[in-house]
Amino acid sequence: MSDFTSNFWSWFIASITIVGIAGCLLLLWITARKKVAARSDNTTGHVWDEDLYEMNNPLPRWWMGLFIITCVFGAGYLLAYPGLGSFGGKLGWTSVKKYDAEVDRLNASIAPIYARFDGMSVTALAADPQAQAIGERLFVNTCAQCHGSDARGSKGFPNLTDNDWLWGGEPENIHATITDGRMGIMAPVAEAVGSGEDVRNLAQYVLSLSGSPHDSVQAALGKDKFLICAACHGADGKGNQLLGAPNLTDKIWLHGYGANAIIDMITHGKTNIMPPQKDFLTEAQINVLTAYVWGLSNNQSQVSQASGQ
Repeated sequence: MSDFTSNFWSWFIASITIVGIAGCLLLLWITARKKVAARSDNTTGHVWDEDLYEMNNPLPRWWMGLFIITCVFGAGYLLAYPGLGSFGGKLGWTSVKKYDAEVDRLNASIAPIYARFDGMSVTALAADPQAQAIGERLFVNTCAQCHGSDARGSKGFPNLTDNDWLWGGEPENIHATITDGRMGIMAPVAEAVGSGEDVRNLAQYVLSLSGSPHDSVQAALGKDKFLICAACHGADGKGNQLLGAPNLTDKIWLHGYGANAIIDMITHGKTNIMPPQKDFLTEAQINVLTAYVWGLSNNQSQVSQASGQ
C-alpha cells in the first residue's frame, strides 16, 4: 500500500474486508431467525424430479459453529497480521522479516563449513580443492545466469576466463566487483563527434587500434575525433580500469565486433550493470567466490606458485 500517494485505498480495502466479515455474520444471524412455514410432512413444498423434496430442517449446529469460528478466526488473523490496508498487524510480521530470518538461519547452519577458510588468502583458497568445489557451486547459482556455466560469457557479459578485465583482475578488484557490483556507462557521443561520416571514420580508427581489418583512409580521418573517446579509453586506447573503460587495442569485443557495432555504440551508448551480491552472500562466501573467479583466469601452476605451494 506504500506505493499510493494517499490513504484512500488503504481505508477502502480495510473497509471492504471488515464489511465482508460483518456481512457474513449478519447473513447467518438473519437466516437463523427466519422461520419457514412447514407442511405437516416437514417439507417446504419444493419438489424436483417428482420425488426430491426439500426438507424444512435447520442448519446443523456444528456447521453454524464452524462458520462463526471461521469469521472470528479471520477477524483475529487480520488483527495480528497484515491484511487491513496499510495496517501492519499487532505481531509486526512481514515477509521481509521472515525472509531475513530464513537467510540468517541458513547462514548459521553453513558457517562451520566456511570457518575452515577463515584467514586464508584468495590465492590459497584458489589452490584449495574444497574451496574451489564450493566456489564452483556458488558461481553456478549466482553468476552463471549471465557469464555462462563455463564463465566464458556472451555478448554484453564479460568472459571471466581470460585476462581482459574491465575493472581489474586482481583479487581485491574481483572482491569489490562481487561485493558492491559495477555500473559501466558508455555515453552516446555521436553529436560531439560530428556528422554521420565522422562517426564512420571514427569507427574505422577504433578498428585500426586492434589491428582489425579497416579502411586506412577513413581511419586517418577519424583519428582526430578519437580525442573525444580518449577521456575514458586513454590517448592510446588501452582503456582505464578505474572507469571500467575497455581496452580498444585488443581483439576482445564485449558488445559485438565490426564497424556497425562500433557505430551503434558511438551513437546510442551502452549501460552495463553488474548487480552487487553483498545482500545475498556472506563475506565468507564472497571470499571463496572471489578465489574461484580469480582462478578461472590463472592456470593451476600460477595459482600454486602464488599460494606458495
